[in-house]
Amino acid sequence: MAERLALVLGGGGLAGIAWETGVLLGICDAAPEVGRALLDAEVVVGTSAGSAVGAQITGPTGLEELFERQQAAESAEIDPGVAIDDIAELFLAAMLTPGATKAEKLQKIGAVAAQTDTVSEAVRREVIAHRLPEHRWPERDLRLTAIDIASGELVAFDRSSGVELIDAVAASCAVPGAWPPVTIGARRYMDGGVASTVNMAVAADCETAVVLVPSGVDTPSPWGLSTADEIAEFGSALGIFADANALAAFGRNPLDPACRIPSARAGRAQGHREAARIATLLTR
Repeated sequence: MAERLALVLGGGGLAGIAWETGVLLGICDAAPEVGRALLDAEVVVGTSAGSAVGAQITGPTGLEELFERQQAAESAEIDPGVAIDDIAELFLAAMLTPGATKAEKLQKIGAVAAQTDTVSEAVRREVIAHRLPEHRWPERDLRLTAIDIASGELVAFDRSSGVELIDAVAASCAVPGAWPPVTIGARRYMDGGVASTVNMAVAADCETAVVLVPSGVDTPSPWGLSTADEIAEFGSALGIFADANALAAFGRNPLDPACRIPSARAGRAQGHREAARIATLLTR
């Protein structure tokens, strides 16, 4: 049986969406067969920003057009009015709760998310609807992560979950403190990236993974296990982390719509440089 390849797309705000789109296009520019292999991966896992990119690239819209959408001066994206540093402060008390399990800490963060004054769910859903050229689940194996704020459990939505694609992406992108938790049935969900930027366990049934991470390789994790270590523990996996040029393009706030254009361009340039490394992994 041939090895199953997972393309894992990590979280990182609007900068992450633009950068991942650019990286994929840059890989296709430099090595079309490598880019095609990634776009045709048997499993696509998306967390937060990666959920939007995963939904976009598994739909009918071409990568060039998706990149041009990131380059457009105008977009339907809105500024939440808070920065990542402000959001981190909201969670400090929850993270420092002595003796609490990870799920209990996530529950506390979920409670903060539910109590924070943000735009309405309807307004946020409309933004996500504009973000996605296609609103139907693809036939592909697309898995989008989110966290149940009541239980603190990670969930992975797919086309068999009975959840609309817009709602699954909105839940995965519901940054607590910036955007409202998303109501699906009787449950509410927040950003899957709060548990992990990449959630490698969701791709555990695959033998090989290429992981796009729109943050620096040395970015610390509040959970102890770094993203680099989580990827290394997967086994046959290659993590592509944002380089210095990309991090500079992201700016101080990756949730600011103004970061899209420079982040997409930095991603495309980095994709050119990373294509050979990915080719080496895929031809072992």
